[in-house]
Amino acid sequence: MNLNTFISKATAPVNFITSWEAPSNIALIKYWGKEHIQIPKNPSLSFTLSSSVTKTSVNFKPSNSENFDFDFFFDGTLRPDFNPKLLTFFKNIEYYIPWINGYKLIIKSNNSFPHSSGIASSASAMAALSLCLMDLEKYLFPKMSEAFFYQKASFLARLGSGSASRSIQGPVTIWGENKTLKNSSNHFAISFGDGLNKIFNSYQDTILLVDKGAKSVSSSKGHDLMHNNPFAENRFLQASNNLDLLLPIMKSGDLESFIKIVELEALSLHAMMMTSKPYFILMKPNTLEIINKVWEFRTSQKLPICFTLDAGANVHLLYPLAYKKDISTFIDQELKVFCQNGQYISDQVGKGAIKF
Repeated sequence: MNLNTFISKATAPVNFITSWEAPSNIALIKYWGKEHIQIPKNPSLSFTLSSSVTKTSVNFKPSNSENFDFDFFFDGTLRPDFNPKLLTFFKNIEYYIPWINGYKLIIKSNNSFPHSSGIASSASAMAALSLCLMDLEKYLFPKMSEAFFYQKASFLARLGSGSASRSIQGPVTIWGENKTLKNSSNHFAISFGDGLNKIFNSYQDTILLVDKGAKSVSSSKGHDLMHNNPFAENRFLQASNNLDLLLPIMKSGDLESFIKIVELEALSLHAMMMTSKPYFILMKPNTLEIINKVWEFRTSQKLPICFTLDAGANVHLLYPLAYKKDISTFIDQELKVFCQNGQYISDQVGKGAIKF
């Protein structure tokens, strides 16, 4: 598509305040490796979550000059250490929202989950901020369609964090060009659309917090290391092929096939980390303990539970709502002990971002 469609005309600054809540997401088909600027080397597919969210409020104040400025507060505290990443984001999107010049932004944000610990905090944060920006643009240009609003929000969010493009809508989103989906794009995510099997609308995601600390290697650094990874090209092909296999499974509800692809994708992601130069490991010993326990439980109980991993040590347990009682007992009796301070987050697939 012609990206110039996303360029807004400049307009006189106005006072405006808005607040949006955007969810994290958990990728089933993993994206790992990108080109400039935030173009994925392979398509990805994710569940949009419900309770793991970032809430962001932005107060747009007209400035006395044509310069752009902002203050960022996280959990009520002014956090200038976030400014470099935010400055990069605003620089990346300025071309598409030239009206931003002439504003001073007061940005206040908080998460319902630990920051920088392998739950997609950048995804939900950049999605929430992008929606606030688009809310003002919608106010400035009221004829904007809802479809364009969400598409451009995903486009802007991607320029801050690639996976943020998938945190705008739900319950299942796809980002990256794919030959099976004609409307797929490297520039924004799209909704799975019609045909999603109803079992996935209420799919559960229990996030076992193995390690709530900051990762030893950031996701940005991990993506960069894919440029010299000897297995990168095969990995990109594997992910694309797995997406083609998963799309019909998401329609049929074949959980046995779903589990095989999802777990393979999780382990392939971490295999890329372990074969990078320099190599690194984000899993912890308790991550592996949980995986083995899940495999044993699934074999003995014949329940459709599986795991996936993001770029961190925490384990996402995925399973249908119908089995929540039995699996919750399993978590409390056998898995909680492997979590930091026994903590985990009970979440499920959600419908996407909301204004509050």
